[in-house]
Amino acid sequence: MQKKIAFVTFLFLVATTAFAQMSAKKPRPSPPEKATCDLAGGTTITTDYSSPRMKGRKIFGGLVPYGEVWRTGANEATTFVTTSEVEIGGKTVPAGSYTLFTVPEPNKWTLIINKKTGEWGIPYKYESDELARVDMKVSKVSSPLEDFTISYHKSGNGCVLHMEWDTTRASVDISAK
Repeated sequence: MQKKIAFVTFLFLVATTAFAQMSAKKPRPSPPEKATCDLAGGTTITTDYSSPRMKGRKIFGGLVPYGEVWRTGANEATTFVTTSEVEIGGKTVPAGSYTLFTVPEPNKWTLIINKKTGEWGIPYKYESDELARVDMKVSKVSSPLEDFTISYHKSGNGCVLHMEWDTTRASVDISAK
């Protein structure tokens, strides 16, 4: 009898473990993404974010209201790590880990570089931890992008940070100090 109980317990544990592993690997609706840029002098920038999908929704001025702080992606707040001091849109950012937020507007975005890390993303209550606010240029892309995307493109001795979704691209220059 004890062997039967031990065997049933073993099967239960195996089934529970297998179910937990399958559940843990279920894809997220807004999957994690990463963007990197290698600058002069060995400086590396890494941005981790979650990429929401449009799914037929009105994005800017709808799902993402104009004039309000946005977590800049989905799920956990977007992280920005630089291995050396950089300049973003004319503002000095020391080496370290930061959180990025944005304030989208139809013709201009504001990038918020925040010293507080590890938060979920919203509601935004971290004004006292802000390192800098930087203006971003806004342009239109030729066709709607389903997935929110952060990317870096080499430009001279620096990179241009692009945030793109729907028909909007917000950009700012980054260079090594």
